[in-house]
Amino acid sequence: MQRFLESSKYIDWKSESILQKAAQLRRENHSELALVKACFEFVRDEIRHSLDYQLNPVTCKASDVLKEGTGFCFAKSHLLAALLRANDIPTALIYQRIAFGEAKTSFYLHGLNAVYLHDFGWHHIDPRGLKKDLKSDFSPPQETLPFTPRYEGEVIYEERWSEPSANITSLLEGATSYLSVIERLPLISL
Repeated sequence: MQRFLESSKYIDWKSESILQKAAQLRRENHSELALVKACFEFVRDEIRHSLDYQLNPVTCKASDVLKEGTGFCFAKSHLLAALLRANDIPTALIYQRIAFGEAKTSFYLHGLNAVYLHDFGWHHIDPRGLKKDLKSDFSPPQETLPFTPRYEGEVIYEERWSEPSANITSLLEGATSYLSVIERLPLISL
């Protein structure tokens, strides 16, 4: 479990800005479930999804996502992991393969989180952000995810990552704009 509590280059919860935000959320929410929900809703609702809002810069590191107020799903999951880990709540990164296009035969990766809850075990949460036809909520034991596998080839990978995939960090760090991420996203695999 220790690896899901560590601070690192991308899940940099020991940075001053992350520690301050994590402490603020903890002061206002005393139980484990209330704290997880507050962190989740902050990232889901207050950090804008880069594609939905057509925003630059492209962020990757949790502290940069917090500073800029924007990120793709992967970056938002890095921030959520950092806020929860700063509050001593084990949090993993997980990935999902989602079909897109009219025929639903092309795929891209999506990033979300798994959080360890004392009363429920590992629980999937997706801070991507709300959008018409996309609902994401925190109400254990029920998981409400915006992309539930429905088409052949779609899957939520079972592996829990303590650190982001190198392919994802390369994609985000090498991006010149949010559009360049979208152009390369279908080519990225784990």
